[in-house]
Amino acid sequence: MSFHLRIGSRPSALALAQANLIKRQLEAALPGLVADIVTVRTSGDKLTTASLAQVGGKGLFIRELEQALAAAQIDLAVHSMKDLPAVLPDGFRLAAVPARENPHDALITRAGGGWSQLAPGARLGTSSTRRRLEALRLRPDLDVMPLRGNVDTRLARLAAGDFDAIILAVAGLRRLGKFDALECVELDAREFVPSGAQGALAIEALAARPIGAAHEIEAAVASLNDARALAEVTAERTFLATIGASCVSPVGVKATVNDATMELHALLFSIDGARSLTDEITAPYRIDEDDARSGSSPAAAAIGATLGHRMIGRGARELIASA
Repeated sequence: MSFHLRIGSRPSALALAQANLIKRQLEAALPGLVADIVTVRTSGDKLTTASLAQVGGKGLFIRELEQALAAAQIDLAVHSMKDLPAVLPDGFRLAAVPARENPHDALITRAGGGWSQLAPGARLGTSSTRRRLEALRLRPDLDVMPLRGNVDTRLARLAAGDFDAIILAVAGLRRLGKFDALECVELDAREFVPSGAQGALAIEALAARPIGAAHEIEAAVASLNDARALAEVTAERTFLATIGASCVSPVGVKATVNDATMELHALLFSIDGARSLTDEITAPYRIDEDDARSGSSPAAAAIGATLGHRMIGRGARELIASA
């Protein structure tokens, strides 16, 4: 029996690499499935110079894909999970969270080495408020300059000498096969806390309509759920939703599932970086494959909510409101 599926993706090299990864996994999960990649240029792709915080946040990378889903032009959309708001708009659902790539950030320098090898006043390129404030927390002398564009554009500007260093996600570099060829230092997630859900992919679908024309396709998509990734991402996204953070709030949060516990560590800033809060919890947790089958992890969500409420009591919402 043959099946057909349309996978929506942004047109960037990284987005297409991620969409093709999901295409290969789905075609392996369901013999007879033929999946096509449908590219959709989003507002975020068109606005290549302005800060995301100034023009509407990372939601600009998903709006047109959700419109294509609603118009039945595609059957599912593949996103970088960190681009999704902590709470999806009405009418849409998270159909699967596949296995997660490395969630850390990477410092990429022209001369090699980490923070200590950067000269005083070195030029660091990033347009992420979180990355800017975390970098200045470690090296307040740095000259942090705006840098947007796709991965190749950012690397080209580093090579051209516009910057002494830039910060990118390890996951994107690995998916593009670039990490090992660069002067990269993987940043410790406790010292430099990554964005919530960084390294994870999201398969988004309509809430009221099955994926594709056969129930086998829906089952194939659900089979991509990874219990560890789902748990970590659920805790991180629930934390963000609890404190009221947006996709561009200067917040880092990282969950780590161990043998019998989950560790959740968070760091957030006021918009000017003058104030910050950090906190963490370790709670009992065991990976449950039933969560992967159901597509939800209530225990992980409870851990995220617990840390969120605790940090609200310490002023987290006031810091988020300032941003």
